[in-house]
Amino acid sequence: MRHIKRFVLPVFLLLISVFIKYFFIRYNWVSVDYSDFFGKTGAVLLIVSLAWILIAGIRTLKRILVEQFDTSQEDNLRSRKFQTQFNILEKIIVFLVVIISIGVVLMLFEDVRRIGISLFASAGVAGIIIGFAAQRLIATVIAGLQIAITQPIRIDDVVIIENEWGRIEEITLTYVVVKIWDLRRLIVPSTYFFEKPFQNWTRTSAEILGTVFIYTDYHVSFDALRKELTRLLESTPLWNKKVNVLQVTDAKEYGVEVRALMSAKDSSTAWDLRVFIREKLIEFIQKNYPESLPKTRVVVEGDGTNTKSTAETFGVPKM
Repeated sequence: MRHIKRFVLPVFLLLISVFIKYFFIRYNWVSVDYSDFFGKTGAVLLIVSLAWILIAGIRTLKRILVEQFDTSQEDNLRSRKFQTQFNILEKIIVFLVVIISIGVVLMLFEDVRRIGISLFASAGVAGIIIGFAAQRLIATVIAGLQIAITQPIRIDDVVIIENEWGRIEEITLTYVVVKIWDLRRLIVPSTYFFEKPFQNWTRTSAEILGTVFIYTDYHVSFDALRKELTRLLESTPLWNKKVNVLQVTDAKEYGVEVRALMSAKDSSTAWDLRVFIREKLIEFIQKNYPESLPKTRVVVEGDGTNTKSTAETFGVPKM
């Protein structure tokens, strides 16, 4: 029933056009002076209604096909692939139907037909002018077709673009809508994805590794940190039980850099997991190794009259 609603208005318009064209004109219900007007009106309504019905049929078919592929599942790569193709294919067909319908309607009028014949007579010059004027649009449309075929991005892909993290929300022939994590929308032309580098975190799989950096003093016990990391990961459903690594990735004169590496089913879950692990590891160090917290050391040398002091600051980079 919900699909039938799409066809109510265009079918009604079709019936009106048939009534005007085959009853008003055929049975001379109007005078000769108005017959041409009603004839053109009926023809225009007929073309518009048929195009409308065709577009409604295409969209209904796409909706039925897309419903067969559920993108809410965790492993939805195949579903997102087909949904992207169906969406772009629908837009291409609708675009062609609209252009052809407009052309047919315009050709019903004698003045427009004469202009068209004149344009065809000078097709070479007109083609060059139109080509220069529309080259940007043509390149963008071709890029939209390339996205449908090669699929560097798909619906619901997680991407880093223009230093923004977001998901692909909509793909059209000419532009792509990226839903940023804070609910803003980033609109970029289709050509962007073939001209500039970008990150696609879900190109082949939604799984991703998350990292947490902790900066501590040399007094901390790395084995204790590893055991605590394992305990924390096993206590949360955010971890997908695949990667659990803690390593000392750097050592400087003022302290050490410790990296915790973990895996999650997707980027959103990985973010929550990283935040959780970072917070709990800091609490663990505060409670069990307070002497390993970031600090500033000052060494005072000399007697009471001549003193020389040096300071060593334990700088804590951003985590």
